[in-house]
Amino acid sequence: MVILLAFIFGGALGLVAHFALRGRDLRGAALAPIVGALVGGAVWLALTWAGLTTADPLIWFAAVIVPTVVVLPGTALLTRLRRARDAREAVRLGIA
Repeated sequence: MVILLAFIFGGALGLVAHFALRGRDLRGAALAPIVGALVGGAVWLALTWAGLTTADPLIWFAAVIVPTVVVLPGTALLTRLRRARDAREAVRLGIA
């Protein structure tokens, strides 16, 4: 049941990333929180399979730091890719 905290931490970090980074209009509001939640849950799962328990501080730090390291650059990258694709599409359609 404690894995839910990892999902919540990751989702909250993704929500912060969505509003902190530019280009909100180019991506869905749920993209970054969902990615953050999935990464947080996957990290927690992997570390519990590796033998860590809730008494180990590493699992708590990893549940917060890894989603941050993945979601912030990932969201920025997806926004840049979307902006470039939209520009190419506008040129292709002759509206740019």
